[in-house]
Formats: sequence, C-alpha cells, structure tokens
Amino acid sequence: MDENQGPRVLLFTGKGGVGKTTTAAATALELAGRGHRVVVTSADPAHSLEDAFDLEIGSEPSSVAPRCDAQQLDALATVEESWGDIRTWLVDVFDWAGLSAVEAEELALLPGFEELVALMEIERLVAAGEHDVVVVDCAPTAETIRLLSLPNVLDWYIRHLFPASRRLTRVVGPVLARVSDVPVASPEVFDSLERFHRQLAAVRDLLTDPERTLARIVVTPERMVVAEARRTLTYLSLFGYRSDAVVVNRILPDDAEGSFVQQWREAQALQLDAIREGFDPLRVLRAGLGAEEIIGVDRLTLHGKAMWEGVDPVEALSAGVPMRMEHDDDLSRLHLQLPHVSAADVDLVESGGELAVAVGPYRRNLMLPSSLRGRKVVRARVVHPELVIEFAPR
Repeated sequence: MDENQGPRVLLFTGKGGVGKTTTAAATALELAGRGHRVVVTSADPAHSLEDAFDLEIGSEPSSVAPRCDAQQLDALATVEESWGDIRTWLVDVFDWAGLSAVEAEELALLPGFEELVALMEIERLVAAGEHDVVVVDCAPTAETIRLLSLPNVLDWYIRHLFPASRRLTRVVGPVLARVSDVPVASPEVFDSLERFHRQLAAVRDLLTDPERTLARIVVTPERMVVAEARRTLTYLSLFGYRSDAVVVNRILPDDAEGSFVQQWREAQALQLDAIREGFDPLRVLRAGLGAEEIIGVDRLTLHGKAMWEGVDPVEALSAGVPMRMEHDDDLSRLHLQLPHVSAADVDLVESGGELAVAVGPYRRNLMLPSSLRGRKVVRARVVHPELVIEFAPR
C-alpha cells in the first residue's frame, strides 16, 4: 500500500458466531507486532472487543498492546455531536403531534443511526492520522449489509430532498409560523443536516475507495455459513466495497482423532473445496480450531501469527475493483463486480442520470458519469464475476 494514500482500513464481517471479533483483534495485534500503528474499533452493537482482549476498553482509543489501540464507541454520545440540532427539532415536531416525551425522544433517533455513527467514527480515526491501519470489527452479516448501504441510501435522499426542503422552508416557514404552532426547522437544523451530509459523503468515499479500504469475510467451514458468505460478497460488491480475502476459522487440526472427528473433518473438507471454488479469485486464509478459547492478548497474538504466516495483512490480497468503465467506438460498458448472481437476479432502471441496480432485496443508485447520462441501456449480461451493462451511443 502507498503510504501517501493515508491509513489502510480493514473491515471484518461475517455471520454471527464465526469468530470475526477474534479475527479482527488478532489481526490488529499481528499488524502492531510488524511495526504498524493500529487501532481496532467495533461497529458491532454487541461490543465484544472487551471480551476478546479481556480488558476494559473505553469510547476513545486506548492501548491494549505496544502500537495497538482499541475502542468501543459510545454511539449515543457521538450521536449528539452529529444529530443534536436535528434531533431537538424532531422531538418538538413529535411532541406537537401529540406523542409522549419518551416516544418523541425514541422516534427522533432514526433506526440504524447509532450504527451509522460507528461508520463515521472510522472516517474520524482515519482523518486523525494517528494510526497506519484501522481495523473494524463489523456487525453480523445482515446488519453489516444494511449498515454499509446506509451512506448510499441516505445520500440519495439528502441530495434529492434536502435542497427542495430548505427552499420550501425559507418561503413557507414565516407564513406557517404566523398561522400555526407547528415547529418549523430553523437554519441551524439545515446547517446540521448539511454537515451531516458532508460527513456521510466522506465516509462513503473512504469505504468505497478500493485503494484504501478492504473487506474481509470471516467464515467457518459449514454449509449455511458459506452460503451466507457468498451472498455477502455479492452485496458488498453491489455497494462498491472491495473484498479481497476470506478467513476460514475453526478448521480441525490434522492430529485430531476419533470417528466422530473424522466425519467432521470430511464435512469440513467439502466446504473448504466449496470456499476455494466459490470465492475465487479471493485469497483464502485458514485458522485452526485450538484446544482453548482465544481470549486475552497473548492467545490473540499467537492466533494472529498463525493466521497471517507468510501473508502481509495490510496489503490487498487479490486483484479487482468493484466497478470499472471501458469504451469502444460503438458502446460504453460499465462493469460491476457481482459474484454469484445470474442475469435473472438483477433488475436495472435508468432515470435522470442515475442507474438503479437491484439484486434481491438490496438496491443501489449509481450516479452515472456525464458520458453515460441519457444513454439507453441496450444490454446487461453476467460474465462471471461481473455484471456488464452496455450503453448505446449518444
């Protein structure tokens, strides 16, 4: 990685219970042992980092080992910094609508906002420049996908609705204030929303920069876990996140004995083959199942050394970017990394300079470059592992 690009961000996600917190913590300690200044933070509301390190961890980064800091964000305190003025206005609106004080307070904190603040903390840690690597213990898979899609979704609403709402409030607000007691958003509310939008844009730009942020999927060699991980890879690609590796945890050691263990080992071997085939060309890393629970700095350090032996955790471990463009004389082609989908899984709608790409329940609105706006989509085809969208000449 080019040091001039700033700190590297490593996201670890996976189904609940596969060991992603252990993997994130062990990776942070291994990087610190190799001389990097590292901070590991949690975007998981469960906040398991304290349990993994067996140490008290506060909302600000604090040392857990030489060159390695850790934090568990106090999201509610951070919410007030980003959402305070807006929340106060929303509480007034809900109170005017007849809700109780408790109901108004709860509704004013939008669902998922605490998790979104955790993403913003990643950008703050990067901007501070005090660490070479930011390691993120993400929430379980379903929450992670929803969380990582929020910057795209909220950005669309803010870009489309915010300017019109501000103009309307400027014109109608004084009149409304004279004829009704409904709380009208003040300029400070819109200023706060504007600052929030800038933070949101900075988070999105950081996390979707393939040269700075890498997503790594943690699995165990079990059929249901592997199936969910494949879906995760598709949705990460849909929202522009670069995935470069799969970490397979709890692989049985070769010296484990017994008929029951042998059956389990054979089942794991089938899933390891499925992982190698299904996630190609991503790098597959293996971590064995130990005799003891991996808790505390010492055991995490040993686990990290074994997992990353012969591999540099800070470098991109496989090639490829989530989205790229190519042009020839007749057509322009947009290539989206969408592994494990067929053409029947994908819906496309082009409107007003944006392309909506839907896969299953998830949808992403892509702002098309000026060269593609207004050009008709003539064909979309899946050429594994990409969705190739062809645009007609202008």
